[in-house]
Amino acid sequence: MLTSADYRTVGLFPSFRSPESGHQSCRRGGKPHLCILFAALAAIVLSHPIAAAPTKKVRRILILNEVGASYPATNIINEGIQTALHDSPYQLEFYSEYLDSVLFPDPAAQKEFRAFYLRKYRNRKPDVIITVGPSPLKFMLEVHQRAFPGVPIVFCLPHGTVRGSPKLDSDFTGVENDMAPTETLEIALRLQPGTKHVVVVGGVSDFDKQGQAAVLQHLKDFANRLDIMYLRDLAMPDLLERLRQLPTHTVVLLVSVGQDAAGTRFKSNEAGLMVADAANAPVFGLFDVFLNHGEVGGYLSSLSEQGRVAGGMALRMLNGEKPKDIPRVRGVTAYMFDWRALQRWGFKESALPPGSIVLNRRLTVWESYKWYFIGGISLILVETLLIFGLVWQSARRREVETQLANSYEAVRESEIRFRLVANTAPVLIWMSGPDKLCNYFNQPWLDFTGRSLEAELGNGWSEGVHPEDLKNCLDIYTRAFDLRESFKMQYRLRRHDGEYRWVLDTGVPRLNLDGSFSGYIGSCMDITDHKLAEEALAGVGRKLIEAHEEERTWIARELHDDINQRIALLAVELDQWVQRLSNSGVEITDHVHSVRQSLSDLGRDIQALSHRLHSSKLDYLGLAVAASGFCKELSQQHQVEIEFIHAGISNSLPKDVSLCLFRALQEALQNAVKHSGVRHFKVELNGSLGEIRLSVSDSGVGFEQQNVLNRRGLGLISMRERLQLVGGEFSIESKPGCGTTISARVPLEAQAYRATAAG
Repeated sequence: MLTSADYRTVGLFPSFRSPESGHQSCRRGGKPHLCILFAALAAIVLSHPIAAAPTKKVRRILILNEVGASYPATNIINEGIQTALHDSPYQLEFYSEYLDSVLFPDPAAQKEFRAFYLRKYRNRKPDVIITVGPSPLKFMLEVHQRAFPGVPIVFCLPHGTVRGSPKLDSDFTGVENDMAPTETLEIALRLQPGTKHVVVVGGVSDFDKQGQAAVLQHLKDFANRLDIMYLRDLAMPDLLERLRQLPTHTVVLLVSVGQDAAGTRFKSNEAGLMVADAANAPVFGLFDVFLNHGEVGGYLSSLSEQGRVAGGMALRMLNGEKPKDIPRVRGVTAYMFDWRALQRWGFKESALPPGSIVLNRRLTVWESYKWYFIGGISLILVETLLIFGLVWQSARRREVETQLANSYEAVRESEIRFRLVANTAPVLIWMSGPDKLCNYFNQPWLDFTGRSLEAELGNGWSEGVHPEDLKNCLDIYTRAFDLRESFKMQYRLRRHDGEYRWVLDTGVPRLNLDGSFSGYIGSCMDITDHKLAEEALAGVGRKLIEAHEEERTWIARELHDDINQRIALLAVELDQWVQRLSNSGVEITDHVHSVRQSLSDLGRDIQALSHRLHSSKLDYLGLAVAASGFCKELSQQHQVEIEFIHAGISNSLPKDVSLCLFRALQEALQNAVKHSGVRHFKVELNGSLGEIRLSVSDSGVGFEQQNVLNRRGLGLISMRERLQLVGGEFSIESKPGCGTTISARVPLEAQAYRATAAG
């Protein structure tokens, strides 16, 4: 049942008044029946509890401790366990029990404790059991299967490294108390290099003895170089007296003293404090609980971290994981030291391992007040800098004003000179800003186009570009502008008389004094006469090549139709003479046979020469067939292997394109056979909708390209000029010892022969 305060909290009532105040309110409102209705509703609401939030599932956790809560180690580990389980999705019920093996070591007493706990939890089985110490773990090993079958066990603070430790089944996992006496002793020897004696201090309780057994096992490797003595079967007064009379060059290793030989029991912090105060040598420990009592420290096992790890494992088991799937953690240790003990024994902090934790460090005056010092000095420096800055700024301002005035005059004078030079230059000059729009044209440009400056500014100049050249012109300009690169392009520009003239436009980016981009500046030259001369020269070259081809065709036909036929008739006549002279003597017959064979070879050579001069296959069967036939003839003639590959070659190619590529193939392949030094060559001829590509390659001796280009042989010049006539490209790739590849490309577009813009 919720109280009125609860209802105020959840917002059901705006306030709660006494009956008197309520009557006063009703009287003020003038409607007593509303007050009666309000009171009735309140009674109904108060008589029914508000629906509670969904309850969490209950989970029980039993923590079985070695010693009671009066021991600091027990509280530290339990706090770590509960910290790890703090955010669990369950409603947890913690049950903490204590075997008190130190206070009640008698086996009969321990048996009674264990029997009591078995009866206590017979009908209230926990979901997870956490054991803290070796005795609880041993107890669970003995009774687990019959008393708590299937309940997962998480162990914490056992001496897992002692020889003869019990074997654990799949229902057990946890944190092994992997003490690190070896690492602690090594850091002690580093801090006190002349150490000769090691005194191990411990008690006589079961927990003390198990810890000493683990230390004895770890320190075997030091027995040959150090004098190791164990002080354990002594009453505390005798132990302290022995510690006061230790020889020089000694370190003390404190394990644990839960009970001395006289039966007196001690808590860990009590024994540590007495040992550290009495010893005339530095005391190193194995657990972080010993710190802050005069011990130097060491590679310490963290009890709090062990508790957190064990609690995390328990939470995973509550969430459904099996113990066998949760790997055990061996040791949660760290290098920890007490700064006061380091100072007492004169140990240097720089000798500690990297990442060591140093507690109780006393701050120096600088460390305590350094931020005040830094802040004060910084404030003084800032104020000083501000004063100097104001003075400098004032002087600088006057200087800048003077420079600006001088710069303005210089810029104005420079602009006047530029405009004077630009307007008298024999070229067309333009300028554009960073927005790609033109903002200046010189007078020769305006005279050439016959338009006003206002009409040309911005993109107005493009109105004078020939429609066929406009797109390519703008593409080159835009691409170069975006990349901030120089460019060159050719296009036709309308002159004031309406005639389109070819111009070569060159543009370069402009930069400000600070390096920022400010646009482009360019100049145009009329190259119409040069273009006409090139076209005329190309026409002459074409006519020369056509005449050359006609002459080659005539010679080829004469060789094939006349001379080759006459040689064939001579061979027939010789055959007849052989028949007539068959009885005249073997010597004459052999001679005639030899002459006939020479004539036949001569006929074949003339026929091959005729085909090279003019291929009838090229005219009637197309480029691919003619090229294949030539490769076979050359292969048979020179006894070499030529691999010919072709694809996408149409039989209806223009005659000049087919002839150009065929001549390039002849020249390239004959040069390769003659000079490469190899007997295998590869020819590739590939066509597409836009172009045809030819390549002739070998893996021969190769050559230096520059030397060949400088010599400019007739064959190279012929191939290049033929390809230029059909708008094609020619290239050579070669290196000494790496072979040679000669490539040719001919575009098939309708405008392939037009002069194009060059970027």
